[in-house]
Amino acid sequence: MSVYALWTSYRQGVLRTRCQENGKFPSLRSGFIFADNAGGSKRIFDYLLNTNAQVCADYFVSAESGRRIAMGPVAAAELFNAASLDEIAFGSSTTMNLENLARSLEKDILDKEEIIVTVNMKVSNVGPWKRLAARKGLILKHWRPRITDPSNPYSLALNVEDLLPLVSSKTRIVAFTACSNILGSIVPVKAVVAAARSRATELGVRKIEFCVDCVAYAPHRRMDVQHWDVFGPHISALYARTASLRSSLTALTHHFYRFDDVGSKLQPGGSGYELVYGAAGVPTYLRSLTPAGTLEATFEASAAHEYTLSERFLSFLRGYAPRVLVVGDAFVVKGIRNQDIIGIRYGHFYAYTLVNELDPKIDVDDGVARVSLVHYNTMEEVDRIIDALRVVLDDVKPPLSP
Repeated sequence: MSVYALWTSYRQGVLRTRCQENGKFPSLRSGFIFADNAGGSKRIFDYLLNTNAQVCADYFVSAESGRRIAMGPVAAAELFNAASLDEIAFGSSTTMNLENLARSLEKDILDKEEIIVTVNMKVSNVGPWKRLAARKGLILKHWRPRITDPSNPYSLALNVEDLLPLVSSKTRIVAFTACSNILGSIVPVKAVVAAARSRATELGVRKIEFCVDCVAYAPHRRMDVQHWDVFGPHISALYARTASLRSSLTALTHHFYRFDDVGSKLQPGGSGYELVYGAAGVPTYLRSLTPAGTLEATFEASAAHEYTLSERFLSFLRGYAPRVLVVGDAFVVKGIRNQDIIGIRYGHFYAYTLVNELDPKIDVDDGVARVSLVHYNTMEEVDRIIDALRVVLDDVKPPLSP
């Protein structure tokens, strides 16, 4: 089995205070509420100022530059819980990494084999597989989310029972997300992989591998690839299991390089050096947020804190049903356009197919409104958002029909 993966009972205010110590996220002091979170790093400035040189030379600045860049894979391996640094590759974005992955896999996929994708995720983990299927004449199947609350047609989540009938003797790739960036629902990756692999084995599949998009998962929960674009610079890290690097993936590098067993075979060009070095600071920052100083403690504290924030906000929204429908961690207000009244992020968030297939239909470009909260947000900020939205929602007249 191979898996490809892409990358808070704590007293209120402690995580926020720790984030502001030593200049971390100084913008948090501005009074502006950052509720459209995705990911600044002083390390980037330091690299560009002091060690911005070509690598692989023997003069001091070049050697120091190489040493700093080598810290990036170490950090990524820790965040993934990868078994080896050789299983890590960097790219400018998740979209680029997954396009490279699909291209690298192409020679190891046979005609008429099948790829399963989901519709509840960003197109970055769908588009490359659709293009690969078109190039190779493969069959593309869709694992669709199901309604979880009959009173809300937008309450959607993936269920492994809907995946298993799609697995056949020809299944080659299963691509899904660990957490939808709109629905907010967490997929039990380990259980999904185990169930799909068991069914595939029963059916005599030649080889099955899994591509898991963790972009919306990594900032909130601990990744563990050994059992199943984060808070840092805009860069993407890709994990690929050693066995797949050897037997499934073709090198995309220059012909004179020999990268058969390492993730570098998935990097057709050099990644941004300052960004790779910037990523090296992520584990250190995360460990600094809790007294225990471990990633496990930080993610546990973050999950508890974020749950408390989300429940306060979602409970407020549910009080306006059926005028307001909750779509996972986002929402839709019937009869009005997001761009007209809500000063927060809205749209399809690159999960175009998911939003386009919502029923009842909504304008896919106006999409859904989303308040995205993380460990450095506070309950006071949530209450300020609620107060602002209450003024708007109390003034909205309910539509005559759904």
